Amino acid sequence: MSVSLRDVAKSAKVSVGTVSNVLNRPEIVAEKTLNRVRETIKELGFVPNGFARQLRFGNSRTIGLIVPDVSNPFFTEVARGVEDGANKRDYAVFLCNSDESVQKEERYINVLIEQQVRGVLFSPSDIKSNRMEEMKGRGISVTLLDQEQKGNNHCSVSVDDIYGGRIAIEYLSDLGHHDIAWVCGPESIPQVAERGIGVAKAAKAGNVKIETIRVPLMNSAQGEEAAKAILELPTLPTAVFCANDLLALGVMRGLMAAKVKVPDQISILGYDDIKFASSAAIPLSSISQPAYQIGVTAADLLLSECEDGESHQHQQIKFQPKLVERESTKKR
Repeated sequence: MSVSLRDVAKSAKVSVGTVSNVLNRPEIVAEKTLNRVRETIKELGFVPNGFARQLRFGNSRTIGLIVPDVSNPFFTEVARGVEDGANKRDYAVFLCNSDESVQKEERYINVLIEQQVRGVLFSPSDIKSNRMEEMKGRGISVTLLDQEQKGNNHCSVSVDDIYGGRIAIEYLSDLGHHDIAWVCGPESIPQVAERGIGVAKAAKAGNVKIETIRVPLMNSAQGEEAAKAILELPTLPTAVFCANDLLALGVMRGLMAAKVKVPDQISILGYDDIKFASSAAIPLSSISQPAYQIGVTAADLLLSECEDGESHQHQQIKFQPKLVERESTKKR
């Protein structure tokens, strides 16, 4: 059976109010009493009812984190940064995986609202999502994660994905590749759309032909499907740029299974620079973004807003991606 507040008070020979003060306002409790009650709590294994305390004091020590794909090491590293940043301020994190599904994302937002979290970090699956304003109206702080906030209604932490797409195509073009396949997810995903803008700009400037291959999900299995589509093109491209590393690793696996030599016949470039990239069968060149730092920074901005209230100044922080060159790309 669970141990109650009354059980602790009885065992420590103090009032229920004193136990409550030890938990919520320890500074007003005499040191001797404080130590005795804390020792009793430890002996009995008492766990405070956080939800009841939240209702009583009007705030919580929890935040929500909604990511598109927790199996993607990029978002795993972002989540680790968020958790570390939250832990420093004594907050817990509810991790929600939307699987790039608007329906799942909607359901998780509703659950987080019901749980009365203090704030939410999320990367919308649909660029047209209006749930941020709804949460704000309910008193829940929101920080946009891995996407730029247009205007100054919320904080955001993002990467310059237009620049990332541009430097990818410029790099491949400099290697002599002018027939490139661009493998990406739905354009409704903001990161995909922005990387695509960078791809188009660089292709136009460098007279590069781009063949777009769009897949429903950005994982390695869809990368293998994209490899099949690449092999069916009238003219085989000499390079492939993928919207993330999981797609790139899937494309690599699919091409190698078809006896296409990487990078001798086709160079492959990914995006994110996940930890697996450097240890692939052929180490993957990638556009790197600081996943852990994105998470830490986003958590810091969100919790500052949670605690500062109306005095908080919204910030839009944007990191610059950079090229990491490995063995999966070479001169044509």
